[in-house]
Amino acid sequence: MKRSTSILLCEDDPNLGQLLLEYLNAKGYQTDLATDGQEAIKAFKRGSYNFIILDVMMPVKDGFTVAQEIRAEDKHTPILFLTAKSLKEDTLKGFEVGGDDYMTKPFSMEELLARVNVILKRTNPLIMAEEESAVEVLGNYNFDYSKHKLFFGGEETKLTTKENELLYLLAKNKNGILERSYALKTIWGDDNYFNGRSMDVYIAKLRKHLKGDERLEIINVHGKGFKLLVP
Repeated sequence: MKRSTSILLCEDDPNLGQLLLEYLNAKGYQTDLATDGQEAIKAFKRGSYNFIILDVMMPVKDGFTVAQEIRAEDKHTPILFLTAKSLKEDTLKGFEVGGDDYMTKPFSMEELLARVNVILKRTNPLIMAEEESAVEVLGNYNFDYSKHKLFFGGEETKLTTKENELLYLLAKNKNGILERSYALKTIWGDDNYFNGRSMDVYIAKLRKHLKGDERLEIINVHGKGFKLLVP
């Protein structure tokens, strides 16, 4: 992955856990290992992750319970379950509690990596955008995410990384609501107060960049987020 992608790995088998940890780190992921369900919850609340791998049969709290607690706070971060079971009931339960995929042990490291990549591309728009080259048309503007540039009337504006990513999310949700918490976690990694103030500054900057077309407007949706109005 081109972006810095962090993974919370929850596996109680010390040998498998260490192997997966070293493999994912070697592939460029920033990976933390938790060895029981309670430790996994603490790590989740303490850190900020783009992906979660949960072993189902963990001590203290099982993977399904951990997933339910995570989903109570976070609806977006993808979860991949690992299990030694192949029962249909367990597979269905994994999806019911908010899982995105399910792998039965034993599995190859290459297959795990492929699953992680596919799910990230499907669920994280910024990772997907890195492989897109299409220019987004926003009123009288052309927005090229891959080049960090906004084009208007023969002129071009070079966007900062945060401006670029925020405009991408707004554009993909144009005329719809971009949830404040989702944008903060996706771009800043955490939806705390200080990051929220930072995002407000970048929203103001984007409004200035788009003022050449009076039909374009970024409005605040009270208690929810932002909406980019595009004709």
